Amino acid sequence: MKYVVNGGADDQYKFSYDVNSLNGPDHWGKIRSEWSLCNTGDMQSPIDLIDERVQRTSKLGRLDTHYKPANATLINRGYDMTLTWIGGAGHIHINGTKYQLNQAHWHTPTEHSINGQRFNLELHLVHQSTNDKFAVVGVLYKLGHNDSFIAKIEPYLQALASTKGVNKSVGIIDPRVIKIGNSTEYYRYMGSLTTPACDEGVIWTIVRKVRTVSQEQVRIIREALDDEANGNARPIQPLNNRWVKLYIPHNHKTN
Repeated sequence: MKYVVNGGADDQYKFSYDVNSLNGPDHWGKIRSEWSLCNTGDMQSPIDLIDERVQRTSKLGRLDTHYKPANATLINRGYDMTLTWIGGAGHIHINGTKYQLNQAHWHTPTEHSINGQRFNLELHLVHQSTNDKFAVVGVLYKLGHNDSFIAKIEPYLQALASTKGVNKSVGIIDPRVIKIGNSTEYYRYMGSLTTPACDEGVIWTIVRKVRTVSQEQVRIIREALDDEANGNARPIQPLNNRWVKLYIPHNHKTN
């Protein structure tokens, strides 16, 4: 399936996750000029988080989240399921800048990998500053127990599985259910959005602890994706000369 971005109606404005498609990930930057970074950028996401390459540090500090419950809507965009908080659901502080939490969406399998391993599902919490800079927090999931955050909106995910482009109110959703503020260790690097236009300058935070999601929950999200690519994960991008930091609290022992 080719996916439309920003409501475009012409085929030239559609993209696909099918690596064998002319509109697939290797060709996103050629579909329209505004997407050129998808092919020419040198700070693209996702990446493989290889522990041997990371710089371990205790100076980044724990994730400084200030989330709150807020009314939200859910939409099946064809290439993902997106939950949007109306007016934002609190914020996160990074390097002295305040980023408001605006939306969450899912990719299957995970876009980022850890030491070459991809998992079953990746949640992206998308934050934006007042000067339109992005900070995304990623949470990776493997098969296991139900995820409590997805469980709260499962009926709506199922209802929208065959309905594209319609906003559905899901009531008040509390992002604190995800509990990323309790996550001890995380990776941090500079990258890009993982869908066209692949804008760079995005601060990425990937929670190191891999959480669990049930096979049924993954199936519900997968069913909403009409594609031939068997998922909506962009291929791993070159690291180039970027640094990747791994926050580990001082004197904290890790495997």
